[in-house]
Amino acid sequence: MGLDEAVTPPRLVAGIGFRQATTAAEIVALLNRALAEAGLASEQLAAIATAADRAGEPAVREAAAVFGLTPTALDAAALMAVDARVVTRSHRIEASRGVGSVAEAAALACAGPAARLLLPRIASAGATCALAVADRASILS
Repeated sequence: MGLDEAVTPPRLVAGIGFRQATTAAEIVALLNRALAEAGLASEQLAAIATAADRAGEPAVREAAAVFGLTPTALDAAALMAVDARVVTRSHRIEASRGVGSVAEAAALACAGPAARLLLPRIASAGATCALAVADRASILS
């Protein structure tokens, strides 16, 4: 690679799952907690992904805006396509959504086929968050 070629860092994606009454402030706090636990800065966050039927909800739209992003909507087929790589299993979410974790599935699906989880699902009272990186390279290097 020549000196004039830009180096593209791995794409960091946060997957979010949340209950209807969850506030934007709770989602923002959980995103910040996830980034802190992974040792990452908020500026590294390239996308916030969630289930398509929730991406238009004011709480997730407002939370994403805090990070200068808009939520990425993923349909059920996209979430189910990565379910085999989801490490956290919620029986309630599996029964209603067909995936073990909306947060993990959304992060993985949005980050792409070579994505891997950097941070499995963490939870607050009304939301879940997981972090995935788009390629096999470590985002910390």
